[in-house]
Amino acid sequence: MVEQKVRWGILATGGIAAAFAADLVDLPDAEIAAVASRRPQSAEAFAERFGAARAYGDWESLAADPAIDVVYVATPHSAHRAAAGLCLEAGRNVLCEKPFTLNLRETEELVALAREHDRFLMEAMWMYCNPLIRRLKALVDDGAIGEVRTVQADFGLAGPFPPAHRLRDPALGGGALLDLGVYPVSFAQLLLGEPDAVTGSALLSPEGVDLQTGAVLSWESGAMAALHCSIVGGTGGTASVTGSHGRIDVPSGFFHPERFVLRRDGRDPEEFAADPADGPRTTLRHEAIEVMRALRAGEKESPLVPLEGSLAVMRTLDAVRERIGVHYPGDAVTVPA
Repeated sequence: MVEQKVRWGILATGGIAAAFAADLVDLPDAEIAAVASRRPQSAEAFAERFGAARAYGDWESLAADPAIDVVYVATPHSAHRAAAGLCLEAGRNVLCEKPFTLNLRETEELVALAREHDRFLMEAMWMYCNPLIRRLKALVDDGAIGEVRTVQADFGLAGPFPPAHRLRDPALGGGALLDLGVYPVSFAQLLLGEPDAVTGSALLSPEGVDLQTGAVLSWESGAMAALHCSIVGGTGGTASVTGSHGRIDVPSGFFHPERFVLRRDGRDPEEFAADPADGPRTTLRHEAIEVMRALRAGEKESPLVPLEGSLAVMRTLDAVRERIGVHYPGDAVTVPA
């Protein structure tokens, strides 16, 4: 694998799978080897569109294909446990879309499978691989704004989404928190780690999913994060990190920013902008590049998106859901006492 192209399998053919495949096509060391969908026509059309050599009408055939180095799981998150687990058990390495699974229990099962079968596993939290977010984290870690006191972040879509939409369907893990809130939570925990306490409040739909949720995370250090997500109101999608000696402001689209501003006490503001060479702000290429780097290095997880970090985020999401009363069919939410 060090010299040859990394051969990708794409499991599912929806919008996010197409966006990821389009970015893979532009990477010279990546090859889309195969695609799978439970609808054979969708798999064939996707394969033709992106130049995949093989199209499968079931997941099992893709998982069993020995000519695949890593599978990108792009199903709705309600199917992540089944799809990623199938691939890991078949000996495939896996990049699984966010949120990793519906709940902590399912994520723990996937991590256990990856370790049992000695396979690479990573959550597709593309924000963590974004070069500008990595720069922001490095500044915070280096003490550019002193000790972090507060984090604020929001992500909301205007909607409205009809009851039949996947974002309103409990069977598909619907609601704002898992689909959108995972970004503010992941942003806060990237900078502060797992919180010591979690509170939450939400507006629920008649189907029982959250239409909008507010959460406050707190740490024994005294730091706090105020986070919001919504599928009934388009928010600014901004974030800010305030420290004892300054602040970092990230404008709209904080999880794939074009720029951010560092404001330090006693100094002029400094703007940090994305490098045009890194591609458009919506690109998913950086997570693909990180996966391929890790595979070539023989690593079983990424230091940018470590499994313990994904487990910690799922613990927080479970805790928020328990407090707002959102549960899914077959759910087993486990919240630490």
